[in-house]
Amino acid sequence: MAEPKVVVSRYALWKAAIKWPMYSVAVMPALLAVGALLGQELQPRWGQLGFFLLAAVLLLGWENLSNDVFDADTGVDSKGKPHSLVNLTGRRDRIATAANGCLLLGLGLMALVASCSAGAVLPLVFACCGIGYLYQGPPFRLGYRGLGEPLCWVAFGPLASAAALLALAPTNFFAANTIPWGMALQLGAGSAVATSLVLFCSHFHQVEEDAKNGKYSPVVRLGSAKAAALVPWFVAACFGLQWLPVFTGSWPPSALLGVIGLPAALQLIRLLKRNHGDPSKIMGSKFLALRFQALNGLGLAIGLALSMPR
Repeated sequence: MAEPKVVVSRYALWKAAIKWPMYSVAVMPALLAVGALLGQELQPRWGQLGFFLLAAVLLLGWENLSNDVFDADTGVDSKGKPHSLVNLTGRRDRIATAANGCLLLGLGLMALVASCSAGAVLPLVFACCGIGYLYQGPPFRLGYRGLGEPLCWVAFGPLASAAALLALAPTNFFAANTIPWGMALQLGAGSAVATSLVLFCSHFHQVEEDAKNGKYSPVVRLGSAKAAALVPWFVAACFGLQWLPVFTGSWPPSALLGVIGLPAALQLIRLLKRNHGDPSKIMGSKFLALRFQALNGLGLAIGLALSMPR
C-alpha cells in the first residue's frame, strides 16, 4: 500500500523559504563586537550599529537568494527543495534581480558605515561577499566540493568580526590603518564554528539529492552516520575557543554565559545520532543548530558586556 502523500501548505513553504531565523548568523558579529566594547567600558557607535545590522541582513539575503538561483541552475533543488524561492515563484530572473538588489543596497550601507568609521571596513566586507560567491557561484561552486564550512568560518569569524569592531569602536580606538586581527579572531572564532555547524546540518536531509546532482557536501562524502558523529566535535570546538580566553584571563568568567546554548546543542546531537539517515525526522536539525548558534552568541555577547574592566 502506497504511503499517503504529505501535503505542505504554500504558507509553510514561504515561511521556510524566507528563513528568518537564519539571519541570527548575520547580526552575531556586530552583537559580539558591542558586547566586547561595552565590557571595556567603551561606548559603541550606536548610530553605526543600526546601519551595520541592516547591511549585514541585506548581504545575507543576497547570499540566500543567489544560492537558490545558482542551485536551480544545477538542478540540485529541482525535487528536494520545494521551498526554494525559484521553485515557489517560477521566476529565476526576478529572484536574481532581488538578490542583486540586496547586494547593492547592503554594500552601499557598508560604504556609508566605512566612511564614518574606518576605510578597511569595506574591503573586509567585500572579502566576505567574495567568499560567499566562491561558495556558491559559477564557475567555482566550492560548496559543491565540500569546502563550504571552512569558508563560512573565515567569513563569519575573523573577517566579519574585524569589520564589526572597526565600524563600531570609538574613534581612534584602533590605530590608523590597522585591522584588529587578534581581537577579531578571539571574538569570532568560537561563534563562527557554531555558524559553520548550521551549514553542516543543512545537508543531512538532502544527501541523496545532493549526491545525484554532484553536490559533494561533507555529509555526502562522509555518510550521514560519520557526519553525525562530528557534531559533538563542532560543539566542543565552539566552547573550547570561547572558554580559552576565560581560562587565560583575557575574558571575565561572565563570558561563560555562552553555555546557555548547550541544551539546544545536546538536543541536536541526540536527534542526529538517532535519526541521521531519516530525512523526514531531521528536517529541523538546521534550526536546532541555529538555536544553539543564536543562544551561544547572545550569551557570550551579554557575558562580555557584563564584565568589569581589569
